[in-house]
Amino acid sequence: MMKKLGFGCMRLPSIDGEVDIETTKKMVDTFIERGFTYFDTAWMYCGGKSEEIMGEVLVKRYPRESYTLTTKLPSYLLSSEEDRDKVFNEQLRRTGAGFFDYYLIHDVNSGSIVGFEKYNCFQWAKEKKEAGLVRHIGFSFHDGPELLEKVLTEHPEMEFVQLQLNYLDWESSSVQSRKCYEVARRFGKDIIVMEPVRGGQLANVPEEIEKAFKEREPEMSVASWAIRFVAGLDGVVMVLSGMSNMEQLLDNISYMESFKPLCDDQVAMVLKAGDIINGVTAIPCTGCSYCTAVCPAKIPIPDYFTLYNSDVNADKVTGWKSDFGYYETLAEKGARPDECMECGQCESICPQHLEIRELLKTVKNRFE
Repeated sequence: MMKKLGFGCMRLPSIDGEVDIETTKKMVDTFIERGFTYFDTAWMYCGGKSEEIMGEVLVKRYPRESYTLTTKLPSYLLSSEEDRDKVFNEQLRRTGAGFFDYYLIHDVNSGSIVGFEKYNCFQWAKEKKEAGLVRHIGFSFHDGPELLEKVLTEHPEMEFVQLQLNYLDWESSSVQSRKCYEVARRFGKDIIVMEPVRGGQLANVPEEIEKAFKEREPEMSVASWAIRFVAGLDGVVMVLSGMSNMEQLLDNISYMESFKPLCDDQVAMVLKAGDIINGVTAIPCTGCSYCTAVCPAKIPIPDYFTLYNSDVNADKVTGWKSDFGYYETLAEKGARPDECMECGQCESICPQHLEIRELLKTVKNRFE
């Protein structure tokens, strides 16, 4: 049975914007040495380089049966049925893996489902499994419980669902973590968790929450509360964590080697923490960068949103704004918010369903 911690390959360690290959190798080695095997990549991760990087740091260096490798079929690359195989074959080439242990229809939502159905992608995935090129098929999901129920009803061949679950989004009206989780369980599907620490946000919580966590368990990191919360949910078979340095990896391993779920009063603590954080977060962006992959103006959208949140929170604490210099530096490196072409491609692919075009205007107005 696999240990429940998976290595998310979206946010690999980097130096000056490029993935640090040697550090990534050391992290992969440590992960495997400690008994963990699950690696989750995708076409668009790390600026489109993640799959090839995993081929270099994992596939070329370890026997094929010693690890579990998963990747995904993205909707935005599909304009015909032939494109499915073009993407899949390129992923096999990039990774050199020969086959994928888990293969996902990537980011199913009310927009992408149209193309996935049009090009018969669910049946195609089943055929890949029957051909031995994929061992398990499923899909990642970013929408509401009604659509999830519809997809699971129409495609019982899907073995698992990858959901964004964390205590911040548990009762969210947009992400609807709890409701989607309950649908997946009602259908008896295994659940893989993504964004358990919400892009790092739940590793850096308000001081009052950190104090409460540390008083209860001084030896446990703040991030551990988020990961243990979802890992303890019934039906969850894997929790993905995007680990950007060795310290994060070692911390995660320390409590997931012999995992113990939170008790009832600890669960109540994290849900209360979620309510507090939701009260101070201006833009609920996780920094997944799906938007930047499709933005024709190449605007670094998540960076602007992170800066905005930081500035708003600093304003609440200190009464003055502190991040204008960082904004100018960011604007010099990439396109400015007002260079948005209003095409809406970012919003069609945003897992959080953010109104990005309007939010970019909000960022511009605050800083300019």
